Amino acid sequence: MNKNIFLLLCFLGHQFALAQGFEGSKLLDKAIAYHDPEAKWETFNAAFVVTMETPNRPERKSIITVNFPASFFSLEVYQNENTLVSILDKKECHLSFNGATDFSEEIRKQYRLDCDRAEFYKKYYTYLYGLPMKLKNPGTLIDPKVNERRIEGKPYWVLKVNYEKEVGEDTWYFYFDQKTYALKQYQFYHDESKNDGEYIILEGELDVNGIKMPKDRSWYYNSNNQFLGIDRLTNN
Repeated sequence: MNKNIFLLLCFLGHQFALAQGFEGSKLLDKAIAYHDPEAKWETFNAAFVVTMETPNRPERKSIITVNFPASFFSLEVYQNENTLVSILDKKECHLSFNGATDFSEEIRKQYRLDCDRAEFYKKYYTYLYGLPMKLKNPGTLIDPKVNERRIEGKPYWVLKVNYEKEVGEDTWYFYFDQKTYALKQYQFYHDESKNDGEYIILEGELDVNGIKMPKDRSWYYNSNNQFLGIDRLTNN
């Protein structure tokens, strides 16, 4: 047999075996083992700081405190010399504006400072900084097929994720380093046929209570690659 043909058959056989044995759930397990090696996410209890830099808007600094065992979430936002605090402590919700809890309805509407918004931010921050562990949540539909894609010459494993209707309707793609299984990028579509939604590039890592979180998250539109902003993670 020609040597080149033999090598090609060996390569195709390897790729076939990989495709058959490397399902989406296994890729997710490997990624979680990288980001949460000591399985600390379920009992996460720590604070971290996210500074949002957005074109033509003032910098926004948020201190997020999460204590899953105590059912506690706190968000302190500093922007335009104002301080907004939202606290969810078990079933209780506490809000304040510049230290005052009796702020006006005008302030409430202008800054969207209410308990529903606090619940939204709790889900938002614990989802994005809890990836890829959050992909184990009920209602998450992991595509069993693992794809491969090159971005700027570098290969990634790609995991497609959908959700049950009561959880969400967007389609997500997660891109993992092929050697370490670190999450490096993700994107979502509301309607993939329209190329809407956004993609997010992750750079650097920061250890927060044993979890490897992305240090910088840069956001872009899928449709035209327009830069939307960057979130910078720090411990203080």
